[in-house]
Amino acid sequence: MPRKDDMQLAARRVRMEEVARVAGVSLATVSRALKAPETVSKKRLALVREAAERLGYAPNRIAGSLAGTSSPLIGVIVPSLTNAFFAATLDRMSAILEEAGYQMMIGQHDYDIEREERIVTAFASWNPAALVVTGRDHTRGTLALLTAATCPVVEMWDHDERPIDSAIGFSNRRAGQLAGRYFAEGGFERVAFVGAILSSDPRAAARAEGFAERFTEGGRQAPLIMTAAGRDIAEGGIALRQVLQQQPDTRAIAFSGDMLAVGAMFEAARLGLSIPEDIAIMGYGDLDIAACTNPPLTTIRPPHEKIGKAVAKHLLDRIGHDDAGRENLDLGVELVVRATA
Repeated sequence: MPRKDDMQLAARRVRMEEVARVAGVSLATVSRALKAPETVSKKRLALVREAAERLGYAPNRIAGSLAGTSSPLIGVIVPSLTNAFFAATLDRMSAILEEAGYQMMIGQHDYDIEREERIVTAFASWNPAALVVTGRDHTRGTLALLTAATCPVVEMWDHDERPIDSAIGFSNRRAGQLAGRYFAEGGFERVAFVGAILSSDPRAAARAEGFAERFTEGGRQAPLIMTAAGRDIAEGGIALRQVLQQQPDTRAIAFSGDMLAVGAMFEAARLGLSIPEDIAIMGYGDLDIAACTNPPLTTIRPPHEKIGKAVAKHLLDRIGHDDAGRENLDLGVELVVRATA
């Protein structure tokens, strides 16, 4: 997705007067459209909304009471609140930020970048001390809003050579390459990668690409890439059956999450397959359950808590300090070899 041009759309907070000028309506009309849209004609309302979206405008709900200063609120947006990866990150961030007198506003977009844009718009209107988003795939509107923000912005859980402001995370592509190399060095010939809803999870998709890229080095057959309909244990079992139907000689599967991998292990047992003798299985996440399965699950461990700690400390260094530098930090991942692969 294009980023450079989008980041040049704005370099400061857009004023309501600019929205009025672009929309070709009065300032009063813009004010009414934003505060009481039912009092404005549909035509003028559409003009105002189009101009606001184009300019990346977000109304400041508390500017009057705070006289232009930022609030003690930090907006944090993640794809899922039920995903243990993000829960661990949020928990670490919250502990550090609260001790420093800040509170997190948390939004969940359920892997929908259009929804992310609506949440960013809402959070920006509260004049937050900082904004934190997950990953680097955003709508043009979100890019414009984040670029125009006068507060620090952090993209976490991914590592980008050209972040909007700061980026703290790791390369998902390299995480996938780690799994692909491990299977290649293990001598496997027919392998697969199963990712949960790859079309809406760019981080899992990047791991799938990295996996295929590294495994096929040396002329090996390209792995089967399959999308699971969900991220839970049941979907892992379904995915295993589908992989074996499409590629019966599969001998190793990497999953985009530990829960999928655990589901595949259960299904393998039902099918009478031994792990790793008949089929090797690798997860991702190193959740608590990974060390408790029988046999214990080989997986890739992302730096859940390290990301939370690094983001929080970076924000505390940045907030209120205009001379503080931006951060572009790759925390890496770790291959945890247990007994399933």
